[in-house]
Amino acid sequence: MKREKLGSRLGFILLSAGCAIGIGNVWKFPWLVGQNGGGAFVLIYLFFLVILGIPVMTMEFSMGRASRRSPVKLYEKLEPKGSHWHLHGPIAMIGNYLLMMFYTTVAGWMLQYFVMSATGTFEGKSAKEVSNVFTTMLSDPFKLVIAMAIVVVVGFLINARGLQNGLEKITKVMMLALLIIMVVLAVNSIFLPGASKGLSFYLMPNIAEIKKVGIFQVIVSAMNQSFFTLSLGIGAMAIFGSYIEKDHALLGESVNVALLDTFVAIVSGMIIFPACFAYGVSPDSGPSLIFITLPNIFNHMPLGRLWGSLFFVFMTFAAFSTVLAVFENIMACTMDLLHCSRQKAALVNCGLVFVLSLPCALGFNVLSGIHPLGGTTSFMDLEDFIVSNLLLPGGSLIYVLFCTRKNGWGWDHFVAEANTGKGLKIRQGMRFYMTWILPLIILFIIILGLI
Repeated sequence: MKREKLGSRLGFILLSAGCAIGIGNVWKFPWLVGQNGGGAFVLIYLFFLVILGIPVMTMEFSMGRASRRSPVKLYEKLEPKGSHWHLHGPIAMIGNYLLMMFYTTVAGWMLQYFVMSATGTFEGKSAKEVSNVFTTMLSDPFKLVIAMAIVVVVGFLINARGLQNGLEKITKVMMLALLIIMVVLAVNSIFLPGASKGLSFYLMPNIAEIKKVGIFQVIVSAMNQSFFTLSLGIGAMAIFGSYIEKDHALLGESVNVALLDTFVAIVSGMIIFPACFAYGVSPDSGPSLIFITLPNIFNHMPLGRLWGSLFFVFMTFAAFSTVLAVFENIMACTMDLLHCSRQKAALVNCGLVFVLSLPCALGFNVLSGIHPLGGTTSFMDLEDFIVSNLLLPGGSLIYVLFCTRKNGWGWDHFVAEANTGKGLKIRQGMRFYMTWILPLIILFIIILGLI
């Protein structure tokens, strides 16, 4: 069966960025900035993005492009005979399923919030009533399962149409719309009365705040976020590498994707912080910022229903771009394993992902008495812990070792593939850092995550 290819370089960059751009950028990044002293956190985050995220992404792209296979099969093409690197292939595939087991539910939340904003559910409600809307939504199993099912079915329907006609075409439109909506929302926020305090909190380093939180804590939070924001370690980037031509060197492409990912994260803060300060809301209100704090802010704004609806369209697109990208990875692995058509892979996985996502959707209501990690934890916490603390950093470590060790693919093969085409190249001077220091930093992240 002839392997499909992406239609354009723009499609590749937007798809890869769409996979990286998710709820982590627009939900987690702003509240982490809020809780870690503002502008200084942003600078440390950017530093770690350059030294951690970009090298690992370049390795994933290189492995995908050199093998022309999905993550479940790429090692078989690249590894030396008799080695066992390919054992990571099925684990990477499982990682994609695990990620979607909770991500589809959260994407469903965004969809529900868009509908509620557009239909005026929040209008005239007090802060406590807005908070109750979120609690009520989580306690309704029917609505959560329906919203999750819509995300799963629509996602696989789009991907079943083909790489270029389905995934690439829809993602291009969605990502460009997302970027335009973001800029419109940011401009609106910046011109709110009192917004300048929010901007200076967000973009100016505040030493007093850092001392309060602790410099070590700020560095660790920034390092974690810069690493996890790009969805590395489960082959989510390798799959798009396998669909592109050899016209451009891959370090430059990784930089482009990271820039787009960072642009979205930073502009999200420019939407949220000026609005928080303009309406006297604490910027460090944590995960509830999106679901409780922002609807309250939109309630007080002129044309609040419009801005609220636009914001949650943007959130839905951000979540759905990741869903489509990871569904593509799951389908490509299925096609490689079962040698079946794209449509059959979509049909099989549509049912499978729906069933696998049920524990998370029901974990806040019907199954709320089950606490997998003790305390008040839910199935979402368990699934998120396995993906974020084990599979993403663990997989990234394996990719780095595979690309730099003689008993793996090896440095020379990796560099030859990464540097094929025009653009930014890997230099020999980077070898010591990428072979020895980078794995140690990732190992440190894994140990921290387990602690």
